[in-house]
Amino acid sequence: MFFEELQKGMTITLEPARIEKEEMIAFAERYDNVPLHTDEEYARTTHFGQLIAPGVMSFMSVWAKYLEKDLFGTELIAGLSTKIEWFMPVFADDELTGTAVITNMTERNAKNGLVELTIDIVNQNGQLVMRDTTETVVKRKWKEQ
Repeated sequence: MFFEELQKGMTITLEPARIEKEEMIAFAERYDNVPLHTDEEYARTTHFGQLIAPGVMSFMSVWAKYLEKDLFGTELIAGLSTKIEWFMPVFADDELTGTAVITNMTERNAKNGLVELTIDIVNQNGQLVMRDTTETVVKRKWKEQ
């Protein structure tokens, strides 16, 4: 969708993403190798009482569901920034769902605009576990003069 076809407040509900224990550990061993993500015996001694999923892995599981929606299509030029906030741990077998909302739009020039998208991610109990705010550059409708 072109910048002009979007509007602030536009909302998309994402399909659920299940956090699989084996994938969680494999991701952690490769990208976030700390005992809280990889060592079950150690994790039981923490205040979490069990392994927690790496935050980036949890986010990317939901981000993949967002990408399936292909909101901007071929009018997406590039991502500009992202900010992820984690509020609660995510555990193996949690089911995460997200709601993506266009929270801001800024015209940049005749060719593109900046779209801010906020995704609130909740677990199967409806608890907010993380929030992502991403800025993307999206094509505008324009004709060369």
